[in-house]
Amino acid sequence: MKTFIQTTLISFFALMALSAVAQDDAALLKKAKKIHEKAFTLDTHADTPMLLSRGGFDITKDNDARATNSKVDYPRMKRGGLDAIFFAVYLGQGPRTPEAHEAAKKRALGIFDAINTTLKSTSELAELATTPDDAYRIGKTGKRVIFLGVENGYAMGHDLSMLQKFYDLGTRYMTLCHSSNNDICDSSTDHKGAEYQGLSPLGEQVVKEMNRLGMIIDVSHISDSTFYDVIRLSKVPIVATHSGARAICNHPRNLTDDMLKALAKNGGVIQLNLLSDYIKTIPPSPEREAAMKVLYEKYNIKDRRGMMTLPEAEQQKARAEFTELNKKYPIQLATVKDAIDHIDHIVKLIGIDHVGMGADFDGGGALADCFDVSQYDNMTVELVRRGYSKKDIEKIWSGNFFRVMKAVDKGKTRELSLK
Repeated sequence: MKTFIQTTLISFFALMALSAVAQDDAALLKKAKKIHEKAFTLDTHADTPMLLSRGGFDITKDNDARATNSKVDYPRMKRGGLDAIFFAVYLGQGPRTPEAHEAAKKRALGIFDAINTTLKSTSELAELATTPDDAYRIGKTGKRVIFLGVENGYAMGHDLSMLQKFYDLGTRYMTLCHSSNNDICDSSTDHKGAEYQGLSPLGEQVVKEMNRLGMIIDVSHISDSTFYDVIRLSKVPIVATHSGARAICNHPRNLTDDMLKALAKNGGVIQLNLLSDYIKTIPPSPEREAAMKVLYEKYNIKDRRGMMTLPEAEQQKARAEFTELNKKYPIQLATVKDAIDHIDHIVKLIGIDHVGMGADFDGGGALADCFDVSQYDNMTVELVRRGYSKKDIEKIWSGNFFRVMKAVDKGKTRELSLK
């Protein structure tokens, strides 16, 4: 009898404990949902224009992420509570010749045209913004807000006047380089190593001109020495639109603690990239790596983004083979909890005012439980779970980046007024 009573009591208290946990979780989810709905949410880097420029992608439809290899569209932005996003005009690094630079400029302008065509045809659903005030105004109408950035200064060649052109087209930041060195600076991931030990003479001119125009300098992808050159030269805050903390994941694309401290002293902000390899050290898959190597060699490209440089017919074949490869050798993804570990580290190191979100969706960004923009509310849930306040979360989602946008614009006005 005693054993029966003890067992009954244990079961009763276990059920009570489970009930209490369920109630706590329900309350937490309700709180997170309310915060997420009221916050103005911004993602500072997506490569969706690659899909728009090749045609056949309907951004007004609720696309299946795995079937279409896409992570962003208007319905999924709305479903995930994402108000605004920066579309990146991305160019992979090509030959560094006068002819190739001219071709790169034309390709970049072609991507701008594709974005503009999309925005004109979907004006009832989305609108271009160039300032935080624009974003708030558009957001109140229920439309999605689209900002523009340029990823890889290769798009301007040696022509500084292209920066003015990009700015006039709506660009509000430019990433100085991509995965290889260019004529502006050293990259963090060029297998050949550094050429300039930082910025080139052209790169120094680029920094000054971007400051003059009020265009934000994006230090994602650049080498450590380039980062410190930019910090030294820039008269206004800089950003890393899609990066992480190297102390949490030791990847050269991420920022060291010293770099994060310098960024904070500069008044800048780091936006968290959700590409799993930058979030967590993923155990290697020899089978997948071997298959990827065969695929890249077959099409003579360096990485997945290189598919976009192929002729359309080859692009289609390469994308189809890549999809099949993913099915056969699925990549292991990091989680939202892994991602928020980066935010925790950054906040403890340099404070709440210097971190935000820049997932790199459609450029490789994806977590197991935040696979596309439709799941962005999961980030807020985890932030609430870890004790971040409503004010903190609003800063992370857009407040910090918008502060930098205003500071860079103010710096432009001050400099021009002296002329």
